[in-house]
Amino acid sequence: MHPPKLLSASLLFLLPMPLLAATYTVGPSGRQYTQLADVFRNNNLAPGDVVLVDGNATYNGDIVVGSDDAGAPGNPVVIRWRRGPGESRPRLQGGGHTIKFERSNHVVFEGFEVRGGSRSCVFSEAHDVTVRDALITACPSHGILGADQNSGSFTLEYSEISNSGSGTTRHAIYMQSDEVTWPDTVFRMQYNYVHSGTGGVLVRSRHQRSEIYYNWIEGSVYGEMELIGPDCETQKPGWTANLRREDADVVGNVIVHNATWRNAIRMGGDLNGRSQGRVRLVNNTIIFANSGAANAVMVQLGADSLEMHNNVVYQIPSGSTPAIGRENPASEGATPYCGPQGRDPWTTGRKVHGSNNWVQTGAILVPQEFTGTRSGSNPGFVDAAARNLRPTVGSPLIDAGNNAPQTAPAFPFPSPLALPAFDPPLRAKMAVGDHHPRVMHGSRIDIGALEDLEVDDVLTPLPGSQPRVPQSVGGASLEGAGTQVPGADRPVRAEEDGAQPASQSPAVRTEPRNPSIWQSAWFRLVAWWDGLLRLLSR
Repeated sequence: MHPPKLLSASLLFLLPMPLLAATYTVGPSGRQYTQLADVFRNNNLAPGDVVLVDGNATYNGDIVVGSDDAGAPGNPVVIRWRRGPGESRPRLQGGGHTIKFERSNHVVFEGFEVRGGSRSCVFSEAHDVTVRDALITACPSHGILGADQNSGSFTLEYSEISNSGSGTTRHAIYMQSDEVTWPDTVFRMQYNYVHSGTGGVLVRSRHQRSEIYYNWIEGSVYGEMELIGPDCETQKPGWTANLRREDADVVGNVIVHNATWRNAIRMGGDLNGRSQGRVRLVNNTIIFANSGAANAVMVQLGADSLEMHNNVVYQIPSGSTPAIGRENPASEGATPYCGPQGRDPWTTGRKVHGSNNWVQTGAILVPQEFTGTRSGSNPGFVDAAARNLRPTVGSPLIDAGNNAPQTAPAFPFPSPLALPAFDPPLRAKMAVGDHHPRVMHGSRIDIGALEDLEVDDVLTPLPGSQPRVPQSVGGASLEGAGTQVPGADRPVRAEEDGAQPASQSPAVRTEPRNPSIWQSAWFRLVAWWDGLLRLLSR
């Protein structure tokens, strides 16, 4: 149900139809509703509708955004913090699932603090859900949970997830997709700070395709990241392990492992689900803070391939010898509960490929398939103990990467992101839109998640000197004598989703940095309309 729209015939004629969307307001006083849950209990939202929620207030959990509150492709329902000067973000507190997207496809959820859900803080059983600029914390079970059924694409960006998880089976972020209902969908995770887990794994994905770009991930109780297959006991009829392959493209992340658990990243499968998937790691910084056994990547129970380029793996305590790629042999693995019950680490034999990775002297299980591997006693970070992980002057990481890493022809990764275009957040929540372009000021990209200079260092004039003004490189606007944006002269792939036959050469994607004049005009129009809606709803 919608409130009446009182527009004159002439105004209705002049305005495009999307402007007829309804706006609902929520706040402690002077608004239509005092609880966010009541908006969805009393209305059926429609594409383009906006829910504005006042800050400086706490709202009860058990909020259900239902199937009758869905948006449409390109025209979502938006649930947003109504920002005011000096206000704190609205807090959603408690309940079973603090907020649940129950088949409410095409929804944007932006600007909230969510905490205290006994089963999860954010539960997605829907397709095309975006969680943006959220603070998700103090979740005694899952922080963000994707359902086994009815879930499709999910985007998490510019958010901070902390102090979540419990035991071995509740995780800070736990995503899966329904490959029967929503095949060929994507879990995109970008510009997030995920840290200080209280149980489980920080990022656990059973999704068909995971795109994990530009995040700072630190402080899990167990592993920092697990990339495995769907739970074979909970899928819809028609699902088989061979219906889809679960791939993951992991680019430009800082991954700091502080726990005594050996694995920073685990790929392949667990006793509930083999991914049979391909994992690609490019320009990541992987740090182990403690001494003892350490595995950058553990392969077990059914992976298809591993590809690594331009990564740095470093264990801080002196004398450490981390393993780069360890396989859990079939003889040490238990038999899976269901689905394919093979115990081998690889589905069809070992498939490994990579180039220009840095490993410390004494590292073990460095894949012989790698080319251009660099090694040394210290990667030369500014201050590893303080987590300042940019290369310092003289670092062996500087200008040592591969500017054009090639995927393996025999097992190509579909639609990879060629190289990182931006920096991850630096151990803090990133504001929306504050992602800094990664700028190569030398002839080659640095190894790891960060260049030795930050873009502000390159573009800010030094005292007593002329500004170092970037030159245009391949249509990008960042420059400086010799400065380049990785991949700026390559085309952007229009279609990022979907499987690609292995017989085809994968299209390489690069990310656009600057909007066109038409995009800028559209953004201004949207901002103008949003401001008008805010005035009318006061």
